[in-house]
Amino acid sequence: MSASATPPDSPYRVIAASIRARIATGELRPGQRAPSIRQIAQRWGVAIATATKVTAMLRDEGLIETRIGSGAVVCAPQGAEQPGRTAAAGGAVARRSGPSERGPHRELLVRSAVAIADTEGLEAVSMRRLAADLGTGPMSLYRHVANKEELLALMADAIFRNLDLPEPGTRGWRADLELIARAQWQLCHRHLWLPRVVSFTRPMLTPKMLAQTEWTLVALDGFGLSPETRMREALALHSLVMAAALTMAYEKEAEQNTGLTHDGWRAEQRDRAHRLLGSGEFPHLAAVPLDTATDLEAMFEYSLARHLDGFAALVTSSSQAPADMGRRTISTGLDRR
Repeated sequence: MSASATPPDSPYRVIAASIRARIATGELRPGQRAPSIRQIAQRWGVAIATATKVTAMLRDEGLIETRIGSGAVVCAPQGAEQPGRTAAAGGAVARRSGPSERGPHRELLVRSAVAIADTEGLEAVSMRRLAADLGTGPMSLYRHVANKEELLALMADAIFRNLDLPEPGTRGWRADLELIARAQWQLCHRHLWLPRVVSFTRPMLTPKMLAQTEWTLVALDGFGLSPETRMREALALHSLVMAAALTMAYEKEAEQNTGLTHDGWRAEQRDRAHRLLGSGEFPHLAAVPLDTATDLEAMFEYSLARHLDGFAALVTSSSQAPADMGRRTISTGLDRR
């Protein structure tokens, strides 16, 4: 389990890094035109779609902006004086001083990003927004994180750091798996953006997130299960939690965007539901209580229980396997259940 990441050598990342370096060194100065999408495509020999991703990334980082009549131009550093504007007497150019000159510490950067995501949603997290909140320039943030994907990984890692789990293997495998699944479910309640930054196929490895998977693997040790099976169960269990959490997050977002709670939405749909379910065409659906599909807590607990019921059959089967498939684990596995 770990935060989503794109391979660091992706073409658009390589191109963005090249342009970012030119801005950092002053080769491209504030107000100058940045390479256009077409120029990027021609110079680096990439598709227009790839070039578009380059400009989108740089714009999100607060390094370039689009101006009518000028196209993409390099942004002025956060807090810098505009040309022709000076400070008070003496004409000295105003500049920041103190700690903000060095930029925020990495931990402060991550905490600030988490706070924004918690209150305004993941879309509100950008390098430019963070720089404004922290009173520094966007470029200073790159002393602490390579890009936004790394920042998202650090945000997720910081959240999982708050998960205080006991030593695995003392309560039995099922109690352990229920414990970690419910703990992660509660984390997602408090941080609705969390399931959107977790990926299994393109992981960015971070210590606390790896510790979650390691904890589950230890909990499943001693039952005759292969390392591959234990890993797949760790991922399957976490996928169950994240899928349920995504549904919860989408519902919360719908409430925020529409101002309508789910109960309110369901009340608006009541007449249509009665017409459809009262038509006799869907007799089995009509027999189901209306809140069955919308009680997310009950749905989560049901999914978790049925998943573990199925896994229990596999544990029992492995524990009863021939002795030459793991004598030590077979003799002790059922005791630990």
